[in-house]
Amino acid sequence: MSFEPLKIGKHTIQKPIVQGGMGVGISWDKLAGNVSKEGGLGVISAVGTGYYENKIHASKLVSGRPLDSLGFYSREGFDAIIKNARKVCDDKPLAANILYAITDYGRVVRDACESGIDIIITGAGLPTNMPEFTEGYPDVALVPIVSSAKALKIICKRWQMRYGRLPDAVVLEGPKSGGHQGFTYEQCSMPENQLENLVAPVVAEAALWGNIPVIAAGGIWDKKDIEEMLSLGAKGVQMGTRFIATHECDAHENMKQVLIDAKKEDIVLMASPVGYPAQGVRTNLTRLVEKREGPAIKCISNCVAPCNRGVEAKEVGFCIADRLSDAFEGNLETGLFFSGTNGYKIDKIISVKELMDKLIDGE
Repeated sequence: MSFEPLKIGKHTIQKPIVQGGMGVGISWDKLAGNVSKEGGLGVISAVGTGYYENKIHASKLVSGRPLDSLGFYSREGFDAIIKNARKVCDDKPLAANILYAITDYGRVVRDACESGIDIIITGAGLPTNMPEFTEGYPDVALVPIVSSAKALKIICKRWQMRYGRLPDAVVLEGPKSGGHQGFTYEQCSMPENQLENLVAPVVAEAALWGNIPVIAAGGIWDKKDIEEMLSLGAKGVQMGTRFIATHECDAHENMKQVLIDAKKEDIVLMASPVGYPAQGVRTNLTRLVEKREGPAIKCISNCVAPCNRGVEAKEVGFCIADRLSDAFEGNLETGLFFSGTNGYKIDKIISVKELMDKLIDGE
């Protein structure tokens, strides 16, 4: 089976593979730039850009961490990442993943537009006002992430009514993805919420709004999985975890080793200050949190609105900004390491080119 290119707005992605946005510092310029260079869609994570290039773009540090959302979501850091990714992929389509739950969502979307990003992908909430922040940038394609046909319908109705536009594509994420889920704990295990059972109803809903391309995500691992999703009506797939195991991935080598060492039973759902269950690897941090012995929670970075300046972090037992940035810096004691359910299958590090070839041509 040969794969057709994926069209997202005015942009054509030659290989219908979208690399998932992963923060802090997992998918920045090196990974995203190389995925786009190899014909997929590289996606830069907007999370924690104040940590980029040893925090030189953070306006102020407190205890070695970027202060408040202006520092954590550094405009200068984000701009530098986008420009450096461009040096790798030239004028090929390049996307940014910007979580709806972040404290400065509108400002960060505008920052991405001003830095020349082509496509913006948004999950972690229902981005009903996403087009508001891209006014004046008609060529920037908008791609919400949903977990149901109902969510897509709500977004389409509101966008059409308020802004006279529709999504250029939609990512449908099932509960096997790494990081935050669009489901409760109980819903994650229900058969009707598994990706293979969600694609058909979401594709049917997308067809009612002018055949919006559906990009399937969560647990996709190899060419066979891609073929299955395309046979169900998806136009492309999104993959995150497998791209961590590449030489070009911006993640610390310790994070790559955590995934190489992980066993199937080590990848679990956990509570998160964002308000959604999150999927990651059981590590020293998760064991500390279970015993309520985790690191102190100070809310230096004010990263996500639902956390309410550390209130929810204290409830679940860890600050997500601090623990993800610890993982970025390679701290195995207090780092938080997200992974999709198939992360345990990683056994070696390969190049982005080799991975893309495997996904297109088969193992």
